[in-house]
Amino acid sequence: MDAPGTASTGPLDRLKVINWAQMQAGQEWIRSRGLSVQQAFVLDYLADHPGAIQRDIAEATRTTPANVSGVLRGLEARGLVERRFEDGDVRSKRVFATDAGIDLISGHEEAMRAVDESILAPLTVQERATLQALLDKITAVLPGLGES
Repeated sequence: MDAPGTASTGPLDRLKVINWAQMQAGQEWIRSRGLSVQQAFVLDYLADHPGAIQRDIAEATRTTPANVSGVLRGLEARGLVERRFEDGDVRSKRVFATDAGIDLISGHEEAMRAVDESILAPLTVQERATLQALLDKITAVLPGLGES
């Protein structure tokens, strides 16, 4: 897939190219670990929310519990998550990322910071500050996006 907006010259077209580069790098990092984007998201969610129930995972991933169940089965088969009964109640299972699952996704944030740094490399410190100020000004007026 070609980068979107490569023939356009508007500032928002350039932001699309930057976003595309970030997404491609993130997806490549995830693929290099043998995961789908959804599997990586679920592992990351479980690392931050150990013992979550499937309904919570479905809400966080904005998908159906049935889809989450399939993702969890695949992760469980690889030893990356485990489901445990809560207080002996067979109807209530909590899901935990295993150490192997957490290890597999560790380093993602650092990898993405390195990608961001490579994207911003052509800019001076002052240019980065100016870019940040301009982007802050734009996002401050966007509904639901201004709070960061």
